[in-house]
Amino acid sequence: MRLTKCALSAAVRQRAPKSLRWCRAASTSATQEKDPQLGDYPDLPWQSSQTLPPRGWWDQQMRRNFGDPVPECEEVLSMWGPDISVVPPRTALFQFTLAASAFVGFAFLCNSVLVPERPTVPREYPFSGLVKELGGLEENKAREETEDDEE
Repeated sequence: MRLTKCALSAAVRQRAPKSLRWCRAASTSATQEKDPQLGDYPDLPWQSSQTLPPRGWWDQQMRRNFGDPVPECEEVLSMWGPDISVVPPRTALFQFTLAASAFVGFAFLCNSVLVPERPTVPREYPFSGLVKELGGLEENKAREETEDDEE
């Protein structure tokens, strides 16, 4: 449950437009109160480790110095947390739509232009397709199978 609250607050704080930042969960209060479970633990800023410079840390992989306090939502703010997108969502959606439409357009092009011609001309019979010569339409119908025919 704790991860869900942190992830939700991360999405609201970082990615939501200013008009949506006033939205909050029903369980939170109107003022930003300090979590009573934290006690005297420092209230650290909401900053992902992915945005920090890559050099100059005691632990270069996690971008943290020895003895630094760990944020409350470390699983979201660490290097192993969700990636921070450098492309705005509107641009990403436009690029995805452009790529998908190019793929579908190429498929329609292949289906309409690159269809091979028929290798032969369909056979044509005289006298309405030899209906009279083959015994008529009733004679050319497939016969129904019965149980006796199977043996």
